[in-house]
Amino acid sequence: MTNEEPPASPVATAEEQPQWAYAWQPPRPRVVIKPDLLPAVSILSTVALLGMVVGWIWSRLAPPQRLRVLADRQVPLLSESYHRFDDLALFVLLSLGAGLFTGLGVWLLRERRGPVIMVAAVLGSLVAAWLAIRVGVSWAEGRFTIEGAPKVGDVVSKAPQLESGWAIVAWPLATALAYGIFSAWNGMDDLGRRLD
Repeated sequence: MTNEEPPASPVATAEEQPQWAYAWQPPRPRVVIKPDLLPAVSILSTVALLGMVVGWIWSRLAPPQRLRVLADRQVPLLSESYHRFDDLALFVLLSLGAGLFTGLGVWLLRERRGPVIMVAAVLGSLVAAWLAIRVGVSWAEGRFTIEGAPKVGDVVSKAPQLESGWAIVAWPLATALAYGIFSAWNGMDDLGRRLD
């Protein structure tokens, strides 16, 4: 038997590896909060004002419910009670479209991308949906006013109503979903904020 040394391991230890073997890694970008606060307030208020536009569009498109006046009450004509659902579905579809538009529009502000702007867009969408409900119902009631006391047998149009408060979540949900999809699709650590 001979005293031979075991062969050297082909993998070098950390002390033996040359320094140039490691590639330079740029520092990870940090979340920027303070510079984004003023633009976030601007985005929140601008998105909130879009609620008036959606409310006006809804008040023009939502169908009224036609009712026949009886001696003691008003009853809907055949299949007119479906318009209660139509009013809600139309508002939700308009809100989803506005939410997708909001998420895309805010994402295109490349130098401001990040969680602060996303939160501002979602909160602005929530305020916009609330405002759209308020002004939309008000404008619809102004459009379908009943002048004078109706007589028995008359057919009157009841203004569109939104009977579910859950309609308010469609716009912010679509905004968060659109912005989140664009963020996931981007795949960059800083979401492409750098303009170089």
